[in-house]
Amino acid sequence: MYQLFVEEHFDAAHFLPSYRGKCENMHGHRFKVVARVEAAGLDENGLAYDFAELKQHLRQVLARFDHTCLNELSPLDRIGPSSENIAATVYGELGPCLSESPVRLVCVEVWESPTSGVAYSP
Repeated sequence: MYQLFVEEHFDAAHFLPSYRGKCENMHGHRFKVVARVEAAGLDENGLAYDFAELKQHLRQVLARFDHTCLNELSPLDRIGPSSENIAATVYGELGPCLSESPVRLVCVEVWESPTSGVAYSP
């Protein structure tokens, strides 16, 4: 089994209204997002999947989050824009982009700082 991953970033603001502490106030992050896929085999070029294609799919999903207030975007406006919910939302939107490909989405990581992040896989 091969596991491939790509990384992208987006900049956004959010606040956690039910949280008690600094994060209940509006603040911003440069979110790092890592998408991990797996493949059982390689194609005729010796590739499990094209990194460029995977990055393109991830960029398309993340475009709607960039330079926004995440609290105003569906479904985060209802479930809250925690890193956990961002990761699950990105996973849910990226999965269908890969449905016709030879890879399976394994997990999505969302890092809100260089030392704090979350990984989501159903």
